[in-house]
Amino acid sequence: MQIISRQEVINNLNYSTLIQALKHGFAQAAGTPARQVFELDDSRNNHDAFAVLPAWNADVIGVKAFTYFPSNPQHDKATLYSKIMLFGREFGEPLALVDGTEVTLWRTSAVSALAADYLAPKDAKHLVFFGSGNLARYMINAHLSVRNYSKVSIIARNEHKSGQLVELLSSQYQDIEFVRYKRATASVIASADVISCATGSHSPLFDGEWLSGGTHIDCIGNHHKHCRECDTTTVVRSRVFVDSRANVLNEAGELLLPISEGKFSAEKIVAELSEMAKNNLRRSDEHEITLFKSVGTALSDLIGAKLVYDLVQK
Repeated sequence: MQIISRQEVINNLNYSTLIQALKHGFAQAAGTPARQVFELDDSRNNHDAFAVLPAWNADVIGVKAFTYFPSNPQHDKATLYSKIMLFGREFGEPLALVDGTEVTLWRTSAVSALAADYLAPKDAKHLVFFGSGNLARYMINAHLSVRNYSKVSIIARNEHKSGQLVELLSSQYQDIEFVRYKRATASVIASADVISCATGSHSPLFDGEWLSGGTHIDCIGNHHKHCRECDTTTVVRSRVFVDSRANVLNEAGELLLPISEGKFSAEKIVAELSEMAKNNLRRSDEHEITLFKSVGTALSDLIGAKLVYDLVQK
């Protein structure tokens, strides 16, 4: 059995290859039981969790296990630790143990970008991104791989981190204007073609009334039933897509709260990512607002880990 390190994941992945692998993989038959997330502490202010995500397709069987301890940075530890175990589909033999922490960063951002490739305006020029954490540069790099943006606005409370992020990205993409804000304003949101949210916020990041027609939004930061990165107005104004109905409707306050308010229903979800990939589903016109909510799927972990395994063999 092969052990594949975090550095090997970094050395072998790129967004063009990964997004195409996800596009192909989500269009194929697969087994994807609902993921199991276990809260390790019942207190309201503690969100420590352990999760297990199984999946399989025609090539491999896999399971990702991860721990999520949001207070870890206070102890100089990572928030998330993860491993993905791969088994051969034909005989069930162990193939590899892959670093799931790095795969998660890549596949999370690539899934977001794949959804944007289906739903964002083709001529999108202004990306507004919320967040400055570990996912931020992955998310922005992924989105820049599917659209020709000329401006990226980064909105984050941590001015030090957002400043470092702008400095890094400006050196990588010299033809793109990078600006940063501490909070959202009506004018910035109204000018956005795509809004991507990857934060730990427990409350909406912007007012849905500020959105202009034709905007695409994705929310990937929240995994809690009583929290949300976008408000009910945003959901009601949008055609809504998800990575997984089962997972989103079990975990995501972005949809569960509007449902509890009687303003939205599960039946209004247009499609999940596998249906988008199988049927090449895209926005219906240039004026509609689209929303993609993702909480993560075992299938994306499986596809990402198998791609790394294959690339390492070459």
